[in-house]
Amino acid sequence: MNVIDTLPEPEKLKKLLKILSSLNIVLCTEEWLRYHRFVSEFDKNVSLASIDNGSGDDLFIIFAPQGTIIKGFDHESEISPYARDEHEVWPGIYEEVPTSLLSFLEDEAINKDDVTFCFWRENNDLTWQKGKVEIPAGAEDGSDFLLGTIFGTAEDFVEFAEGYFEITLPLEIIAKVYEGAAITKEMIEALNPDGDVEKILRELTELDS
Repeated sequence: MNVIDTLPEPEKLKKLLKILSSLNIVLCTEEWLRYHRFVSEFDKNVSLASIDNGSGDDLFIIFAPQGTIIKGFDHESEISPYARDEHEVWPGIYEEVPTSLLSFLEDEAINKDDVTFCFWRENNDLTWQKGKVEIPAGAEDGSDFLLGTIFGTAEDFVEFAEGYFEITLPLEIIAKVYEGAAITKEMIEALNPDGDVEKILRELTELDS
């Protein structure tokens, strides 16, 4: 199955990315080291989720009144602009993206031209969309790899955290967060005994604002 067909509906995706960001806030004091981030007020009525693996690959997802747009960059992909002599975006990635959504990628924090795939969904779309991109045989655009870091289950997150944060997390607490439970002081102390509980709670409040 194509990875685009496995993407959740925008609202479900947004909820999931906020959960991932909240867990990163709890587990990682240094914001720049967090794998998943979420900015509730990136712009007026616009939210921004981002994923950065610290190895040169990233994913930006913008939730706006007009719809949702996903821009991913796999720095090792054969269709990366850096793999091309003219350093241009691979043909077809942006050509069919609605202007109302594409304009959100102009923010300098997003590095619009660092891209190997782009998916989008306007409010009236029933499915996720992508441009007519022809990828050479044997090449990858990084979408399987990067969208696979949007961990859909508590079990997947616990496995990820063990490798990335080098900690073993209690599955029952992570499962509660995935089920929508608010993160409490007691949960923070169980997940990150050395964390600044008050600071973490403030950040979690900002996330939900």
